[in-house]
Amino acid sequence: FFFSSSLTLPPPPHLRDPHLTNMEFLTKCNEDQLFKLTKLYRDRLEQAMEEVSAEISTLLTFEKHFTGQEHQKVIELVEKGNQAGSSKLLLTLVMGKGSVARRLMWESFVTMRHRFPKLDKILNEIQEIDFEQFVNVNMAKGLPEVPSNLKGVQAKHKEVLSVQTQTLQVSTVLIKEKVKTFQLVDRYTELTVISALRDRKLVEHELLARGRDHEEWREKHLRRELEKIPVDCLFQSSFSWVGFLVQKLKKWFWQSNFGSSAVVSGVPGIGKTTMVQKIVHDWAIGKIYPHFQFVFSFKFRHLNTYNGRVNLRNLILDEYPYFENVLGELWKNPEGLLFIFDGLDEFKERIDFSGHQRSTAPQHKCTDPESWCEMSDIVYGLIQHKLLPGCSVLVTTRPTALHLLEVAEVSVWAEILGFVGDEQKEYFNKFYEDKKVAAAVFKHLKENEILYTMCYNPSYCWILGLSLGSFFTQRGRKQHVPRTITQLYSYYIYNVLENHGREIENPREVLLKLGEMAFAGVSEKTIVFTNEDLIQYNLQPSQFLSGFLMELLERDDSVRSIVYTFPHLTIQEFIAALAQFLTADSGNVQELLSQAHSMEDGRFEIFLRFVIGLSSQSARPLEKLLGPFCHATICQVITWVKEKVEEQIKNAASKPDQTNLLNTLHYMFESQNKKLLQEIVESAEIFNLRGLRLTPIDYLVLSSVFEFSDSIRKLDLRNCYIKCEGLQRLDSILHKCRVLRLSFNELGDSGVKLLSVVLRKPDCKIQELGLEENSLTDVCAGDLSFALSMNRSLNVLNLSNNELGDSGMKLLCVALRNPDCTIQKLQLADNDLSASCVEDLVSVLATNRSLTNLDLSNNKLGDSGVSLLSVPLGNPDSKIQELVLKEVGLTSACAADLASALCASPALTILNLSYNKLEDSGVKALCEALANPNCQVQKLWLCENGISNASMEYLPSALSSNCSLIELDLGHNKLRDSGVKLLSAALGNAKCKIQKLR
Repeated sequence: FFFSSSLTLPPPPHLRDPHLTNMEFLTKCNEDQLFKLTKLYRDRLEQAMEEVSAEISTLLTFEKHFTGQEHQKVIELVEKGNQAGSSKLLLTLVMGKGSVARRLMWESFVTMRHRFPKLDKILNEIQEIDFEQFVNVNMAKGLPEVPSNLKGVQAKHKEVLSVQTQTLQVSTVLIKEKVKTFQLVDRYTELTVISALRDRKLVEHELLARGRDHEEWREKHLRRELEKIPVDCLFQSSFSWVGFLVQKLKKWFWQSNFGSSAVVSGVPGIGKTTMVQKIVHDWAIGKIYPHFQFVFSFKFRHLNTYNGRVNLRNLILDEYPYFENVLGELWKNPEGLLFIFDGLDEFKERIDFSGHQRSTAPQHKCTDPESWCEMSDIVYGLIQHKLLPGCSVLVTTRPTALHLLEVAEVSVWAEILGFVGDEQKEYFNKFYEDKKVAAAVFKHLKENEILYTMCYNPSYCWILGLSLGSFFTQRGRKQHVPRTITQLYSYYIYNVLENHGREIENPREVLLKLGEMAFAGVSEKTIVFTNEDLIQYNLQPSQFLSGFLMELLERDDSVRSIVYTFPHLTIQEFIAALAQFLTADSGNVQELLSQAHSMEDGRFEIFLRFVIGLSSQSARPLEKLLGPFCHATICQVITWVKEKVEEQIKNAASKPDQTNLLNTLHYMFESQNKKLLQEIVESAEIFNLRGLRLTPIDYLVLSSVFEFSDSIRKLDLRNCYIKCEGLQRLDSILHKCRVLRLSFNELGDSGVKLLSVVLRKPDCKIQELGLEENSLTDVCAGDLSFALSMNRSLNVLNLSNNELGDSGMKLLCVALRNPDCTIQKLQLADNDLSASCVEDLVSVLATNRSLTNLDLSNNKLGDSGVSLLSVPLGNPDSKIQELVLKEVGLTSACAADLASALCASPALTILNLSYNKLEDSGVKALCEALANPNCQVQKLWLCENGISNASMEYLPSALSSNCSLIELDLGHNKLRDSGVKLLSAALGNAKCKIQKLR
C-alpha cells in the first residue's frame, strides 16, 4: 500500500449522519475504486454477510443481476447450514457481475447495517476514512523484487526456518517413546483468532469456570459480532490497513513508509507459540506473506538471557549467523522485514510505550540497528516504527501483559479464542490413532461440564488426551473416570510416574523439590526457570536430559541459554499443591492457605483448588507410587476448608461476599468429602450468591456440594442469570431448599414449568419461593396451579413483576380454592391484573383457610375491583391479615366499601393504600371505620393520596378513639403546618396508641 502525503481529516463523528456519510462515500467511488474497496474488505465481508447472504441474493436476483440458478445455489448452501459457503459464493458471484451489482450490494449494507454488528463495524471504519486518501491507495502494487545479492541468503533462510518448524514434538508419557514427532501440517489444528480483545484485564484462569456457557458465548458472538481473522490477514489486509490509517488520522500526522504492528493475545496454553511456528513455517514454504522478504522470530524468554546493551545486528546474527555480510542490504528495505516476538509476558524488562522515560533520557532512544542499547529499547523501537521504520512486528502475549501495550502504535489487536466447535473434535481425532477411543473420550468430555470446560485450550486438550485415553481402552473400562480437575491431574502425574518412575531413585523427594520451585513460581508469577533455579532447589539439570522429569519440566534450548517451563501453568500449580502433602513436616498449612486465599489477583485460585482436592481420598491415586500423603497436612486442609466455608456463610447475611463464597464452594467440590459437605450445608443458615452470573460449572458445583444433604435452609440465587437452562442443571437440589429465591433470572414460562415438577415432588421442602421479574405469562399458570394443588410445603409465593394477567390469575385461583392449598403469603404486584380477575379472587377469599397475606399492588383493579374485594374481607371467617393495594387506581368512590370491611374484618391488621387518590373524602370514610371499636388495623399506609389539612378535622379524633393502630404513614401528601399541629395534639392524647408516624 501507499498513500499520498496530503491529509484531510473527516468531520468529527458526532457531526456526521452514518447513513448519509456511507451513501456519499459510495456515490463518490467510481467503478475501479468500488472494486478496490470490495477487494480490500473481501475476507471480512464474507464473515459479515453470513447472516444476510440469502437476503442479498434475493435482492440481486430481483434486480436481474443473478440468474435463478445462481440464486438457488446460494439458498441451497444456506438451507444446509453452510452460511460461510453461501457468503463466499455470493461474493464470488458479485465480483464477477460488474460494478452495478457491487454498488447495489454495498447500498444494501448501508440499509441493513444496524441489524448486523459486523457490517456496522466495517461501515463505521469506512466512515473514518478520508475519501481522498482512500482513492490514492495502490492495491495493485507489485511485490518488491529481492536484490540479486540477497536471493541466496533468502533461500538459505527459508530452508533453515522450514526445517526448524516443519515438525511438532508431543510428549506421550510412554517409557518407550517419550516424545512423538509429527509433521506440523498433519498435527496442527486451526485456532479461532478474533480481530478484537474482549477484555484486556482478562485473568489467567477465567475460562476454567465457563465451560459450555463459554462455548455458546463464542459461537453466538462469532456469528453476530466477533470477526475471525486468518493469520495470513494480520498484515496487508483491511484489519491492519484501517487500523493504521485511523490511528494516523487521529494523530494529525503522516509518514510515507510504514509497517504494521500486530498484537495477538491469549491465555496460557492457548497455542500462541505453536501459531507462531505455523506462521514462520508457512512463510518459509511460500504459503503466506509473500510481501515480506525476511522473517525473524524471537522468544522473549531467550531475550532475557542478554545482559547489558545489545544491538539488533548481533541479535539477528546470534540466531541466524549466515546474515553476517548482508545485513546492511536488509536495512535498506525495512518494508520487507517482519519481526516476531513471542511471549511478552515472560520478558523480564519493562517496556515504556508512553515515551515519558525516553523524552528525559535520550540515551534510551534506539533508531539504528547497529547502535548499542537496552533490549527493551530495541523492541520498543521496532513496534513504534522508530527503528527500521516500515518494518512490521508481531507480538504475542498473555492478557496479563496487555496493559504494557495500551499506548503502543498497534495496527491490529487480536485474541486467540482457541478451539471452537468442530475444532475440538478434530484435535482428539488427530490425537488418538484409534478413532473409537477418540470418539469415546470426546463423548465423555461433552457429557462432563467440568472437563468440557477445558476443551477450548490446546494445552488442556493435550492433558485430557494423555490422561483419559487409557480409561476407554478394553483394559481400562472398569476404572473410575476422573470427575474433578484434581482427579484429572492426579491421573496425568500418575501416568508419568507409572511409565518413568523406575528411572529415578526417590521420585517423592524429587517431586517435593520440584513442587517447592513450582510454588515459588506461582507466588512470584514466574513460569520460566533456569539452571540456577534448579540448583537452588537441589535439582540437578542433568536429570532433565532423560527420565520422567522431562514430562514435567520441558527443556528449551537456544543458542545462548537453557530454560525450563512446565508444560502448562496448571501443571505447575498442581505440582506446587502436591508438594504440600509430600513433606514430613506439615508446618502451618492453614496459615499458608489463608495467605494464598487473601491474594486478590487470583494467582493462587487453582493452586488452592488442587490443595483441597488432594485432601480427598478419591483424588489420591498417587499414594500408590509416592507413598502416603502427610496425614497432618490433610487434617489441616480439611479444617481450613470447613472454617473458611463457615466464615463465608456466617457473613452471607450481614456482609455478603458472594464471589468468595462461590470460590469456597468450588473448593468444597474439589474436596469430594461427603461427610464435610453434609455437615456444612445442613448447618448453614443461608447460601447467598445473589448478583453473580453463574456458569454451567457453577451449577454443577452447587448440585454436587448440596447432593449429600437432605435440606438447604436458604438459597438466594436472585439476579444470577440462571434462565431455564440453569434450572435444568440445578434440578436435583431445588426441592431440598426451604427458602428458594430465583427473582430476576429470565426463567420464563418454560422455567416455571420445570419448577412446577419440582414442587410436585413428594419430598419437596420448599416453603418460600421468590419468582419476581421472570417474564412469566398465563402460559405457565396452569402448570403452576397444578403444582400448588399437590404441594404441601409451600407457604410463601412471590410472583410480582410478571405478566400473568387475568387469565393467569384465573388458573391460579383454581389451586388457591383447593382446601389443601398451603399458601399463606401471595405476592402478585405488577402482573397486569384488572377488576375482571377479582371475582375469582373473591371466591378464593371466601373458601381459602390458609391465605393471610395478599399483595395486589401496581395492578389496575380500580374502585370496582376493590369494592368487590371488600365483601369477603368483611366476612367473619376471613383470614386475611395483610392486604397491599399500592397504586391500584383507587379513589374515594371505594372508600365506603373499604371502611365497611375494616369494621367487620376480624383478622385484617395491615393495610397499605399508598399511591392512590383517596383524597380527603376517602380518608373521612376510613376514619369512621378507625373509630369503630371492632377495627383491628394496626398499620395503615396512606402515602401520596392527595390528603390535605381538611382531613385533620376527623383524623385526630379517629386516632384518639382507636385502640389498635400503632403505625401510620401519611408521607407525600398536602399537609401543612396547621394540619401537622392538629395531628401532634392527637398524638399527645393518652388514648392514642400510635408508635410510628411518617
